[in-house]
Amino acid sequence: MKAKILAFGLAFMALALTACDDTTDGIGGTLTDQTDKLNVQADTFNIGSHSVLASNILSRATDGFLGKLKDPETQSDVTANLMSQLYVLPNYQMPEQSIVTSKDPNGKIIADSCELRLYYYSHYGDSLAPIKITTYELDKPAEEGRQNYSNFDPQAEGYIRTAANNGLEVSTTYTLTELAVPDSVKKDKNHTPNIRIKLNQTYTDKSGIQYNNYGTYMMQKFYENPNNFQNIYNFLHNVCPGFYFKVTNGIGSIANIAAVQLVIYYRYKDAKDGNKVKTGATHFTSTEEVLQLTNFVFDRTQLQTLANNPNASYLKTPAGLFTEVELPVNQIMHGHENDTLNSAKFELQRYISHTTSSYKMNIPQYVLLIPTELAESFFNENKVLNNKTSFLARYNSQTNSYKFDNMAGIINYFARNRATSASNTNWGKALVIPVEVRTSKDEQNNEVVNRISHYMGLSSVMLLGGNQSMGNIKISVVYSKFNGR
Repeated sequence: MKAKILAFGLAFMALALTACDDTTDGIGGTLTDQTDKLNVQADTFNIGSHSVLASNILSRATDGFLGKLKDPETQSDVTANLMSQLYVLPNYQMPEQSIVTSKDPNGKIIADSCELRLYYYSHYGDSLAPIKITTYELDKPAEEGRQNYSNFDPQAEGYIRTAANNGLEVSTTYTLTELAVPDSVKKDKNHTPNIRIKLNQTYTDKSGIQYNNYGTYMMQKFYENPNNFQNIYNFLHNVCPGFYFKVTNGIGSIANIAAVQLVIYYRYKDAKDGNKVKTGATHFTSTEEVLQLTNFVFDRTQLQTLANNPNASYLKTPAGLFTEVELPVNQIMHGHENDTLNSAKFELQRYISHTTSSYKMNIPQYVLLIPTELAESFFNENKVLNNKTSFLARYNSQTNSYKFDNMAGIINYFARNRATSASNTNWGKALVIPVEVRTSKDEQNNEVVNRISHYMGLSSVMLLGGNQSMGNIKISVVYSKFNGR
């Protein structure tokens, strides 16, 4: 391509200085000698792009998902099954045994009732769609040290305590409109929508001891050995490894689960009036300190059909499709091996969705650009943005696009490693990956990105793309050099 010479050198500077030469004698000489003129050059090249199937990706999402719906683009089912552990607070305490009045005929403390609540703050699809799930207890905890991926299936990998081994197994049908909840409760500003799972049937622990419900098991375990409730390791390994919620019937919605909570109800004597009996509750909740993993099940064959589109590329989550761009590094650097690449920018334009479904997929708000060969280690090692080989772009609803304003660092990265281009099939290629971004404020109140993980929500966008010769994506670059050096 024909370069556009900007040639602003020092000519403009000299013109500006002549108006005040009574106070600026010699300034030009201190900046550069007569032979040092800064030349700036700009050029534009084509980028190629295509979709790639996302392999099973590392899951570090803080939210979970539960339900089943039909993808409006592929017309295939997407199922989200949820595994969740519960957190126990340091120095957790049950009420003093002396004040608990809920007891069996033998005088042993029991729970009046027990339930799991799955709190959600948003959902995809039809909130009236009935979904049936089966709740299982885990036989052992999923260890924190292992890498957990989006295809992690506790049932297939032997983590479930089965009904054959007296494991808890409860079926529940729900809708996300909470049809059984009075409108007065739903309108309360303190109410958070939730899926309720009753655990009031007889429960048998691993030692063969029977309890009238799961809550009674938890209470009696505490009074037997409070030390098992003093830290999360003991709690998960000796008391409650967690639960698995599996969709068994129904289709139409997926809930974004913010927290799972086990609530145990009991009666106790009022501290001020010993003749007065009150109802109390104790609870255990999922937090960031414990694992909450979603097992997504979908038809990868249908995803491949989308990926084969020669004129476009896709971003599709969870664990669906990424966009890979082919950067024309050799063309960009040809004749500029000794120049400085000051900037490189390009834009990915989104196609307007024309699906007729009433429930359209969300648009990923953040995407990460990173060399293909560095992507896996970036997430596995929990790295953060460096703006050298990893760059963020945010979806711009005004331009309907993602803009990478200066990703010259990636071009320079490949240029430095040009010797490996013949043997490295990923040389010159970079992935665009939907991500979830966590930020905080520094001492100067500036926003700082401190965590980037794969985005696990349901989203999909189609981007203008195709091979390099089509010219649908342009990368603009700016070089600079000093004459005589």
